Amino acid sequence: MKIFPVAIASLLALSPAAAQGVRGLSTTKLTSTSSQELNQAEEHLLHAIQKIGESSCMQIDDENKCNTSEDDDKISCVWCKCSAIPSECLSVEQSKAVPAGVFDCASPPGNDANTDDGMDTNANSDSGDEVERKPIPAAHVSSDGGYNAQLWNYSLRDASVDGSLCDPNSKSFSGYMDITGSKYDDDGEDKHLFYWFFEKRATSQRENKKDEKVKVQDAKDIPIILWLTGGPGCSSTLALLFENGPCKVTEDGMSTTINPYSWTEAAHVLWLDQPAGVGFSYGKENDYNEEMISEDAYYFLQEFYKEHPEYSENPLTIVGESYGGHYAPAVAHKVWTKNKVADDSMLKINLAGLAVGNGLTDPHEQYKWYPEMAVHNSHGIKVLSDDVYNQMTAAVPKCQALIDECNAGDSFINKFACQTAFIVCNTAETTPYQMTGLNPYDIRKKCEKIPLCYDFSYIEKFLNLDSTREALHVAEESNKWTSCNMGINLKFHSDWMHDFSPFVADLLNDGIPALIYAGDVDYICNYLGNRAWTLNLDWKHKEEFNTVEDHEWGEGENGVGSGTAGLVRTSNGFTFMQVYDAGHMVPTDQPKVALDMISNFISGGEF
Repeated sequence: MKIFPVAIASLLALSPAAAQGVRGLSTTKLTSTSSQELNQAEEHLLHAIQKIGESSCMQIDDENKCNTSEDDDKISCVWCKCSAIPSECLSVEQSKAVPAGVFDCASPPGNDANTDDGMDTNANSDSGDEVERKPIPAAHVSSDGGYNAQLWNYSLRDASVDGSLCDPNSKSFSGYMDITGSKYDDDGEDKHLFYWFFEKRATSQRENKKDEKVKVQDAKDIPIILWLTGGPGCSSTLALLFENGPCKVTEDGMSTTINPYSWTEAAHVLWLDQPAGVGFSYGKENDYNEEMISEDAYYFLQEFYKEHPEYSENPLTIVGESYGGHYAPAVAHKVWTKNKVADDSMLKINLAGLAVGNGLTDPHEQYKWYPEMAVHNSHGIKVLSDDVYNQMTAAVPKCQALIDECNAGDSFINKFACQTAFIVCNTAETTPYQMTGLNPYDIRKKCEKIPLCYDFSYIEKFLNLDSTREALHVAEESNKWTSCNMGINLKFHSDWMHDFSPFVADLLNDGIPALIYAGDVDYICNYLGNRAWTLNLDWKHKEEFNTVEDHEWGEGENGVGSGTAGLVRTSNGFTFMQVYDAGHMVPTDQPKVALDMISNFISGGEF
């Protein structure tokens, strides 16, 4: 589930309760240099860039490489850490222009300020402040001073889950992946990612197949699905219990009932709560982009397969929803990339497919379609006036220009454009809809409960029962379970506008199939924008995909509408499906259709 309303309200220091999401937000256009768009750390950094000028140091995103490099003018680079915004590699001159109380910058090589006890003086020598520096743990540094991926620690701890908790028809276990000092955690930060795994059901629970034995497959041929809920900051365990898992929570929050349309009817499924701080996952909450997300997810899979080798050869499909339109392509692409260079210490993962449901993948293309979804959608529901529609349409070029600049590189200017695009685009294209009071995840409904429009309190109650936590082997260090972590959400505002469609193209070009599906009454990640980016995708079979005709596919839920499940376009392993009469969470709104769709995809069926 995506949380545009809360993210914007929090970013602009509004009270979500008082503002009811972003309904109190003015739709006045913001300028890129307005101080209200920046937090204090960003203001200081922008001032330093304006005062000193840009430096090629800012293209470096690795701490060790930064601290041993020089820019194009032969000025030393230093890594400047900040808790409020992502750390930056700056030139020494730039580092002197940012306050030591906000940025903790390393000393340049050969600086006499280094002391024998591992302390050094911050590069901001004119401030008079001294800041303690945490050295990179020796265990994480190779002999040449660089990061050594072989020396960081990751391990799995899990145990079986009693079938009475959720589904007695499926073997289940849950636990944690413990990570210490990974590539992006050189100061030794630890993370503990929670997951809940179910094997494919031994006996079908679908009404027309109840008590039938599931078709026997070779154990190694049973597909595995890795499910990633978006947000960013929302728990995949929520999807397990509200969308496509083996059970659903009763209204009183005290027990569960079987979900006959669980995706475990078709596959083994693993629901992963990530990053740290989401759901039952805990530890250092410092992830803020997909490179960090995908690195941890890749090593999670490595350790999972090593601890459970019985699943290591099964075909893996990575599925993301909502902001999972960033997560899933990034993780799949990481697996694909690592597979090509894997040595004997790493398993080659059997990556079989990628799927994204109502996702945000290509913001440049998708944001253009918000005005159209508000007025010209497939259901003929006009939610905004012509004047507001025209204002939203007029704002699209500025929004797209900022998104393009965001994706043009990794300099501070590009990163600043990402942050600015997040606010400018959402203020122009999603705020007007929010002000209607309608549910952004289903244009047919009112938003009944701020901020997510759905009441998940009964699920929260169930997961926080002592008996549930014990049954799931939840660590004492874990926080109380909540559906979404707003703090995590805000950390990704610089990542929001990045385009991950090229990752999809790489996979398709290498013969890995991809399914993009979208319920057609969702506003926030609507089918129009998702359809548009699939047509716009630059890949080797683009011409064939774009010229093939759309056709209806499947059987609709209870004969809704035309009686078919949706409208499909497919060619050479790439499929887009508009799911009829479904909102943001397709498995909740159209459970039979969703199960039929994913079953067909992972089995290699035709659409």
